[in-house]
Amino acid sequence: MQSHQFIVSLLVLNHSGVLTRVSSLFSRRAFNIDSLTVGETEDPTLSRMTIVSWGDDYMKDQIVKQLQKLQDVKKVQLMQSDQIVVRELMIVKVRLDKGQLPELMEAVHAYRANVVDLSPSSMAIEITGETVKLNAFLDYMRQYTIIEMTRTGPTAIGRSTYCLE
Repeated sequence: MQSHQFIVSLLVLNHSGVLTRVSSLFSRRAFNIDSLTVGETEDPTLSRMTIVSWGDDYMKDQIVKQLQKLQDVKKVQLMQSDQIVVRELMIVKVRLDKGQLPELMEAVHAYRANVVDLSPSSMAIEITGETVKLNAFLDYMRQYTIIEMTRTGPTAIGRSTYCLE
């Protein structure tokens, strides 16, 4: 079977230890987590986890079945790529050499990014979008000196009436 990337979305109880139990499940079965985002939902008793992983259909099914067995997990759903909106946040700090500000600002505008910090020696740029857009921006920024970079990893929500309930 062919291995491919997939996104699993979970609604879990919002209390300590849940993240450990979910990540331990992956670890015990030697499944890799490429990305994991967690945040409180509109209901403060629940958190939403978005997990990105790679595997074949058997592995996907096993992950879903094992996650559904966890007591703190209220809902598990494999997200269908054609029915979701996926976004990621990245902040990149680049060294600002004399005369580079105009060309960096041009890149910021072209990629629809935002400057979130500016000093005489550096610029911090925030960008959101699909992973391919962020990767392209990062590739472009490599011609400058990247001082520091951080990414959230993808998070996803259903389009229209496609919901995790």
